[in-house]
Amino acid sequence: MNTTEIKQSILSGKFDKEFVLLYGDTQSAKERYADAVDEFVNLYGERDNIHIFSAPGRTEIGGNHTDHQHGLVLAGSVDLDVVAIVSENDEGIVRIKSKGYKMDEVDISDLDKKECDVGRARALVRGVLAAFKNNGHNIGGFNAYTTSNVLKGSGLSSSAAFEVLVSNIVNGLFNKASVDAVSIAKYSQFAEREYFGKPCGLLDQMASSVGGFTYADFNDPQNPKVEKINLDLNESGHTLCVVDTGGNHANLTQDYADITLECKAVSECLGVEFLRDANEDDFYVNIAAIREKCGDRAVLRAIHIFNENRRVLTQKSALKRGDFNTFFVAVKRSGESSYDLLQNVYSPSNPREQAISLALTLTKQFLNGRGAYRVHGGGFAGTIQCYIPNKMFDAYKQMIEAVFGENSCVKLFVRPVGGYELKGE
Repeated sequence: MNTTEIKQSILSGKFDKEFVLLYGDTQSAKERYADAVDEFVNLYGERDNIHIFSAPGRTEIGGNHTDHQHGLVLAGSVDLDVVAIVSENDEGIVRIKSKGYKMDEVDISDLDKKECDVGRARALVRGVLAAFKNNGHNIGGFNAYTTSNVLKGSGLSSSAAFEVLVSNIVNGLFNKASVDAVSIAKYSQFAEREYFGKPCGLLDQMASSVGGFTYADFNDPQNPKVEKINLDLNESGHTLCVVDTGGNHANLTQDYADITLECKAVSECLGVEFLRDANEDDFYVNIAAIREKCGDRAVLRAIHIFNENRRVLTQKSALKRGDFNTFFVAVKRSGESSYDLLQNVYSPSNPREQAISLALTLTKQFLNGRGAYRVHGGGFAGTIQCYIPNKMFDAYKQMIEAVFGENSCVKLFVRPVGGYELKGE
């Protein structure tokens, strides 16, 4: 279809089934996608053979800070996503204009890493193209306009969504969608680690690419064991949401690094590289010597990792059998462990700012034993994740936004698919 035809198809309802699949909603999706087509035309003019792609952000369901210790994780792809309107070109140039940003251009004949691109979206595009080419797949030029509603700085992984989007475009346009979702996640991670310059794990890309509720075992990070759990969270009678507390991430790099460094110090005391490989009995037998060498906080963080891996298995089992009560208990215990043991709810260098602690406390008081809540993602600043009984959600949103601002509470829908090409069929 050309741009005129595809816009007419969007507005006439031909994409409605896919909009329900991705968002549980049609009207706002119609408006958003039609606007994106208009922006594409403004940039590139009328074009034929238009394709539409989407890649979701993700929410961490279980496994707080376990992935960097080769542990177990549960994540879900969400209805906040990056959308692209795309057409192939024969120029050997990839052009991507993202809403709110300047145009990025990459010549597919020059895929060497550029130091001037580090930390920029262009590095992610070049890295994805290089990963496909290095692994024997086809690449080519295309023009794209993208728009995103994935909240930045919220732990919903906007960068992973963008990488997975670009990977799905290359896969769909030039490889007949033959590259599997796990490989797409790996190619996306490669772009972020090697070209963008961020030493990330694979969790974010895997959740965005695979979709739905995703269980991942990172014992072998290069070949993680991945299991997709088919589940409709609506059956629980609860609304999943995140609350953006508005914290500043700018000075938290050392706080994040300290978790990894302290876990590594404990694992080295136990003769292994990662806590996943440690003998937990040896840890407790030698705990006095370990705390003397590594400090008490490192010991507490190690205990969190050991227990959190077990909790992920509990959550996975509960979700597979639809036992939401057990699942919610595990969510709350995970949050308590992050608060008490992992200690990633506020920065020790800035105790005056404790927005996550405040949000958790207010949520706990509001729910009074119902639902569940926890710190979300890396922590120290940013968001909390909540499961609010449906009948209480409007009141909760009003209460929490009176503290953290309008639209700080964002309802999430776990969509059953990850990176996706919309066909309008």
